[in-house]
Amino acid sequence: MQVHTVPCFGALPGHGNVALVIEEGPATPEERQAFARAQPHPACVFLDPGLQRYWFADYYYPHARSPLCLHATLGAAQVLFARAGQAAQDIVLATAMRGQPLRLCRQGDDFFVALQPQSVPELAVDGALAAWLLDQPDLALAAAPVLASVGSPKLLLEVPERACLHALRPPLDRIADWGRAHGVSGCYVVCRIGEDAYEGRNFNHLDPAMEDRATGVAAGALTAHLGRAITLHQGGALGAPCLIRTRVEDGAILVGGRAEAVPAN
Repeated sequence: MQVHTVPCFGALPGHGNVALVIEEGPATPEERQAFARAQPHPACVFLDPGLQRYWFADYYYPHARSPLCLHATLGAAQVLFARAGQAAQDIVLATAMRGQPLRLCRQGDDFFVALQPQSVPELAVDGALAAWLLDQPDLALAAAPVLASVGSPKLLLEVPERACLHALRPPLDRIADWGRAHGVSGCYVVCRIGEDAYEGRNFNHLDPAMEDRATGVAAGALTAHLGRAITLHQGGALGAPCLIRTRVEDGAILVGGRAEAVPAN
């Protein structure tokens, strides 16, 4: 088994949200879940080779298998492009759970994942639901809640200021139970900090210590909802400042940033 440790979306060298990229790992979902549960990092992706430069990506958080994790996909891109060399063309992955195609490309020092907006569950979401999920009875949102997805649906909530964003300590089990019941991968809360710039926090893991330093699927979902390119800051208050860049090209959403492998001991 080969295990690559890759901090992804780091705003600075040496920072980022760590993903483990595993090759020749355990074969069954139960074994893979047990491996992910034993790791100190928020996400693992198991790579299985397909035909003609095609790869299958199987994603696991410590508490659950996931249909998609973009920071782990960025980690996979770093590993695969490093092996293929500077002249490598785009690489294609398919997600293990849903067969969603993901195109990986490299632009300078950054890697990008190109994917399409996806359908979301038909749910009524409003301010009262947001207040209950975040345990904030007096919550005032800056925009109406919305569901959006590029492969893993998110409930997007915008608050008016950073102080509100940073103060949130929601009941994670409540969010997880609601998300499991409705096919939604947690809440992503943002505040606007510039013309096309946002800061965000992701509430999906059950352990507060495992809060995401960067959530690419949320950046993609927000881009799909807004219909324009954004920059998204995350993880600074957690000691791992991250920066996600997105673009919209011919209907596709590109989500990207820095990914640097940690040298093996």
